[in-house]
Amino acid sequence: MIRYALLVALAGALLPVQDPGPVGYDDTPFLPGGKWRVHDKNRPVPAVVTPGSGANLHSPPPSDAVVLYDGSGFDAWDKAWKQVEGGAMEVGGGDIATKRPFGDCQLHLEWRSPVMADKTSQSKGNSGVFLMDRYEIQVLDSYQNRTYADGQAAAMYGLKPPDVNACRPPGEWQSYDISFRAPRFAADGSVESPARVTVLHNGVLVHHDEPFLGPTAHRSLPEYAPHGPAPVRLQDHGDPVQFRNVWIRPL
Repeated sequence: MIRYALLVALAGALLPVQDPGPVGYDDTPFLPGGKWRVHDKNRPVPAVVTPGSGANLHSPPPSDAVVLYDGSGFDAWDKAWKQVEGGAMEVGGGDIATKRPFGDCQLHLEWRSPVMADKTSQSKGNSGVFLMDRYEIQVLDSYQNRTYADGQAAAMYGLKPPDVNACRPPGEWQSYDISFRAPRFAADGSVESPARVTVLHNGVLVHHDEPFLGPTAHRSLPEYAPHGPAPVRLQDHGDPVQFRNVWIRPL
């Protein structure tokens, strides 16, 4: 694995990075505030920050955590994905969701995008982490891979890019540490407080107490509808992304 990661890093260092220019849309609705559209092709992409070595990888679950995946099986999930060398699970066969519903939570997971040198933008290592089955933190190979800003790795998909791009090269393990507060609804169904999220990508803070405008949507503005606790869902977007060391603390 060390040799493989070194080859990937050397390839990235030796090959020139071609900026394809704006990627995204210019016909989608404006987000509140009116400056940027959903998946706006002209929205600036975040600056690149190199994360610290090994930051938040192999993070052991606290004593009160619910272990969702540690390589030993899929008892916590509604279906099984393929287990691969090293005890990771690999995307395939549709989305996978926890049997247990969750609301407010702290979630840790580690993921790895495959090397897909012939792919670009949203076709490169695409998956996603859905909190309460609705609110997505994007998984994507965003290492030297231009896409629309609110669709890159660690983005609140369709709403807000990460503050910085802390993505590692494909083939290397990465971590998300997510603190999530569920939305609160009044008796009449109106929103008393929106869902909010704080995210660390590879130990780097990329969202701090940011509100979701509603459930994740593609090319459209989201709308809230009252709901209660719901599963954590990992997305099958057709790419063989791998996950390991997944645990959650209900709050």
